[in-house]
Amino acid sequence: MGDMTKTEVGTGTGRRVSEARERLLRTAGQLFYAEGIHTVGVDRLVAESKVTNATFYRHFRSKEDLAVAYIGSVDQAIRTQIGSLTGADAPADGILTGIGASLVEQIRSPGYRGCAFLNAATEFPDPDHPVHRAVVQHRAWFLHTITGLFAQITTAQAERAGQHFVMLRDGAMSAGHLGDPVLAGETLLRGIEGLLRIHTARGPDESTASGPGRTRSATTVPDIECSPPRP
Repeated sequence: MGDMTKTEVGTGTGRRVSEARERLLRTAGQLFYAEGIHTVGVDRLVAESKVTNATFYRHFRSKEDLAVAYIGSVDQAIRTQIGSLTGADAPADGILTGIGASLVEQIRSPGYRGCAFLNAATEFPDPDHPVHRAVVQHRAWFLHTITGLFAQITTAQAERAGQHFVMLRDGAMSAGHLGDPVLAGETLLRGIEGLLRIHTARGPDESTASGPGRTRSATTVPDIECSPPRP
């Protein structure tokens, strides 16, 4: 009975969601992140998801197809989380600072082993591989979103500021896994604060940017994580 599909309630679409597929995706997210995509085989995924081989291949053509879905699920979660803030009446500098603070929480959390996107790109270095392409697409969206937030403060060199922010994030997430997570988090926050200070001084729009006498406060950004949700 666990492999049966269920119809979503209240959507009005009649769209059917497979409970087995969701279990496979959830299990894959946990194992792929903790141990690596190449390390985890289909037999283990099937066993820990409590489905059959036939069910697995009914939903995913291969393990790599499941890996693409895994990256897509993490991507969608981050898009939803940040989208809820950018759609609200929150200052751009507060959102950027809040994203940094949430990344720090993740870096310091138990079981943290780096960014799921960077890890996947390392396992699939071929730029034409679907997993690698999924990672690149996420990063392009993230950079575009961050750049847009800097542009709300001032358009002057907003692209460079966005690139700088993403590089700070990449470095902190790698350093937090390979070195001291506390130091990595502190360094990330100092870097973001300095980047915002420099960017604001480039020629802010008085209606949107932080000005003298205004105290920047971080907007709460819950669970902005480059890893699958923990059980």
